[in-house]
Amino acid sequence: MRKYKIGLCGLGFLLVLAACNGDAGEAAARLDKAEAYYEAGDFFSARNEIDSVRLLYPKEVDALKRGLELMRRVDYKEAQRNLAYCDSLLPIREKEAEELKAGFVLEKDTAFQEIGNYIWKQQTIERNVQRCYIRCGVDERGEMYLASVYFGAKPIKHSGIKLSVKGDLFAETPSIPYDGGFNYRFEDMGNTTEVVTYKGEAGRDAIQFIYDHAVERIRTEYTGGKPYVIYIADGDKKALVATYNLASALSDIERMKNEREKAEKKMAYLEQKLSQGKEDKE
Repeated sequence: MRKYKIGLCGLGFLLVLAACNGDAGEAAARLDKAEAYYEAGDFFSARNEIDSVRLLYPKEVDALKRGLELMRRVDYKEAQRNLAYCDSLLPIREKEAEELKAGFVLEKDTAFQEIGNYIWKQQTIERNVQRCYIRCGVDERGEMYLASVYFGAKPIKHSGIKLSVKGDLFAETPSIPYDGGFNYRFEDMGNTTEVVTYKGEAGRDAIQFIYDHAVERIRTEYTGGKPYVIYIADGDKKALVATYNLASALSDIERMKNEREKAEKKMAYLEQKLSQGKEDKE
């Protein structure tokens, strides 16, 4: 009986050992496949294989170490590829942005502002006094804004706009409460001027609507106060289209600069880690 028990124990040990060896072999095979994907530039598939090793063989320490080193190489190559992409496209978008800026003026008080705004020349405030209209602008980072301007003998106290064209298509802004900033008004010589500004999400739908329907007649209803309606002038629609195009270029430039900086930092970090790994092996 004792010999039989010893035999069972020995058999159990051999089975466990075989299972461990099997796991190690399967993990190594997956990592070999990941290496092949890496060499072929298929980083997505390489990641999947490495993640599978982490998930399926959490006790295979040597495989996990090898997988970590390979994942760092994958991350490095992806960061390198992103950097090359930004370096190739950034000069093109910068040149396009400079060409688009020709129709704009940069309004920036360097004493108070770090970031200025590009305004279509025909939409500068001094050219549009005593007028109801929709104006727009874009800051140097590519964030576009929309504003509804009212001028009249009596205030209407509006807080938003609703845009519409034939066919029951419309877009509207959220209500911007009076705060003396994004919604402000003042009186001068018996007349009232009101300006409500829509930035970020507050203006996105309205901006896109005007851009998409610039060739149509766009009805603009001032909302939140006394009823008031205007139709956007052709010159103001032209200004918005030009501003939208400049905003797209500037936001691309800002995004690529950020991506470039992130890629450079990531590559420097990974170079350090990969170098440490080589020293540990030696």
